[in-house]
Amino acid sequence: MSSLENSNRGALAAMPDPATFYRRKFLCAAPAGGGKGKRHPGKAILAGGIAGGLEICCTFPTEYVKTQVQLDERAAKPMYKGPLDCAAKTVKNHGFFGLYRGLSSLLYGSIPKASVRFAMFEFLKNNMVDDKGKLTQVQTLLCGLGAGVAEAVIIVCPMETVKVKFIHDQTQPNPKYKGFFNGVGTIVRTEGFGGVYKGLTATVIKQGTNQMIRFFVYSNLKNYLQGGDPSVDIGFIKTFCIGGVAGAASVFGNTPVDVVKTRMQGLDAHKYKNTLDCVMRIIKYEGLKAYVKIIFVDLFYKGTVPRLGRVVFDVAFVFTFYENVMKLLDYVWETN
Repeated sequence: MSSLENSNRGALAAMPDPATFYRRKFLCAAPAGGGKGKRHPGKAILAGGIAGGLEICCTFPTEYVKTQVQLDERAAKPMYKGPLDCAAKTVKNHGFFGLYRGLSSLLYGSIPKASVRFAMFEFLKNNMVDDKGKLTQVQTLLCGLGAGVAEAVIIVCPMETVKVKFIHDQTQPNPKYKGFFNGVGTIVRTEGFGGVYKGLTATVIKQGTNQMIRFFVYSNLKNYLQGGDPSVDIGFIKTFCIGGVAGAASVFGNTPVDVVKTRMQGLDAHKYKNTLDCVMRIIKYEGLKAYVKIIFVDLFYKGTVPRLGRVVFDVAFVFTFYENVMKLLDYVWETN
């Protein structure tokens, strides 16, 4: 055998396999202090955005019904007897895709919202984990809270305001919004830039506590199923289930805030000066006793059934999509 043949065989043997070569092309530096239990924020932004887009396409019909039912309860002549009646009448009058009216306003916000949420959570987590890659219970709560506040201020408040106004507008005899961008332009022209930041305080409280509860419950259940070992893969089904549990836990703690936020962001938002004024008007015109009933039993929780159905699947889908997209990114994008 010639020396040339030996040289060629040696060169071929030294070449990496295609999968390894593909991964190396995506090699990127990890965040400072990277180590066990830490995820690259770039991965979180990408995985979060993809997960957010997929999730909202799966769950928007329940969001539409929830918003319609809550707004309808304040109408002089309610149109719907409940969430099922709302869904049935919408399909009858507008077809199946009538349940997707207003999707664009939420889809445009869902992708960056999930990106900001997961990126902020991973960023805070990276700076808090110990040498074993673990967080204390308080640190987990703080990471979730920070993620929720960040998404509320940057994305959720303006996008939710537009979404609620858009959906509410479609129920009027002569809708004035012809589409997402037309709706945003109309709101800014008529109400100013502050028109898309109605209910900011309620939104920050809602999103902050929402994500605090969700990440806390999800992280603890995941850690339990992993037996304390972050490297253990719990699988698609278990991830979906604990995501749903985390979503359900957040619903019962935040439904009152969600309804106040919906009132603040509807077309009748001009009646309220701010979030506190909205609450005070409920007390003034409906009475303190009625207000307590609203919070714990009646009005606030009339929207719970459709909201529970939406949020359980919403959170289950987004965590499941996020974890699985992250697995793919870990394979093609190696960080050290």
